[in-house]
Amino acid sequence: MDPRSRPSPHSSGVNVGSEPIDPGADIGHVHLKVADLDRALGFYRDVLGFELTQRFGDDAVFVSAGGYHHHIGLNTWHSKGGSPPPPDSTGLFHLAIRYPTRAALADALDRLRRAGIPLEGAADHGVSEALYLSDPDGNGIELYWDRPRDQWPEPAPGEKVAMYTRPLDLQNLLAELA
Repeated sequence: MDPRSRPSPHSSGVNVGSEPIDPGADIGHVHLKVADLDRALGFYRDVLGFELTQRFGDDAVFVSAGGYHHHIGLNTWHSKGGSPPPPDSTGLFHLAIRYPTRAALADALDRLRRAGIPLEGAADHGVSEALYLSDPDGNGIELYWDRPRDQWPEPAPGEKVAMYTRPLDLQNLLAELA
């Protein structure tokens, strides 16, 4: 039997609830396995600008924005000196860091450029504008800001949102810094 055709051990086939999740729920933090803690901290703190909130020796650090206890945990518990997973394996596709304004996203782009960090993509999704890159351990990262809802494209009948992928004008984004 092909393992991909097996039912998930987490899926009972029973609909346990058709009500949506509480709208106040959100993603509190992400914890990433990294090969080199100081290298990862250098990227998230020194390039992206997150603040170090706690360090656990040479094994883990917590970083945050705005004084929260941690938005991102970085650890080497099972990955010290390790390599990124192969591209054809399961795992994290990317984590997304939302910026409050277009100018804050422009600042992030400027930080990346000054640090020599290459982008892997940049897109206008109608509802948001996004930059795509990888951290030093190969974890995918999306840096984005959401447009105000009244500027979102009109969805088709029966849909809740209309998104697309178009090229993002990086020079226009950087003009936000002027």
